Amino acid sequence: MAFKFKNTLNRRSFLAGSAALVGAPAFAQSMDSSGTVEIEEEVTEIVRRNISSFRSLDWQPYFSNLNNGAILVDISSRALHYWSEDGQTYKLYPSSVPLSEDLTRRGRTRVTQKVEGPSWRPTPSMLKRNPDWPAFVPPGPDNPLGTHALYLSWTYYRIHGTHDTRKIGRRSSNGCIGLYNEHIAELFQMAKVGTQVLLI
Repeated sequence: MAFKFKNTLNRRSFLAGSAALVGAPAFAQSMDSSGTVEIEEEVTEIVRRNISSFRSLDWQPYFSNLNNGAILVDISSRALHYWSEDGQTYKLYPSSVPLSEDLTRRGRTRVTQKVEGPSWRPTPSMLKRNPDWPAFVPPGPDNPLGTHALYLSWTYYRIHGTHDTRKIGRRSSNGCIGLYNEHIAELFQMAKVGTQVLLI
C-alpha cells in the first residue's frame, strides 16, 4: 500500500513552523558546552534592545552648528552618527564601545589627527591589566586600530576600525570607539581635523 503526501503549505502549518522557530533560541541557550552552537543570552538581550535604539537622529539637540561636521557616539545604543558640515550627508554606523563604565568617557571633543594604517601602543594602564600584551603593534592585520583611525583631543581616545568584526555592537574596547574597517574608511574620507565629536 502506497501513501501519497501532498506538498502544501496552509496557515496552520505555517504558524506551527513559525512557533517552532521562535522557540529555537530558548532551546539553543539551554544547550550545555557539548552542543555545537553557543548562544549568549546576554548578547541576545542586547541585540533585542539595540534594534529599537539603533535609529536615525537629528543633529540639532546635540550640536549648536555643523561647523567642520559633527560626530555623535551613543554609548547605550552602540551607534555612531555623522553629519557633514553642509547637512547634506548623514551616516549611521554600528560601533563597539568601552567594556565598562570606568573605561567610558563622555562629553565633547574633536578630531585632532587622521591616520591611515595606524600603529598602536597600549596605554600604561592597559599593559598593567594585560602584561603579556606587546608594547607596540605596527600597521597590519594584527593591529587593533584596524585600517584607519581618527585621533581625538582626549589622550589615548580614538575612533578607529577593527579587524575583529565580532567586537562591533558590543562592549569590547578599552575606551575607544570601534567601527567596521569599511565604515571607518568611509568616515575617514568625510571627517576632517576639527570635526566636532560628542559622546553621550
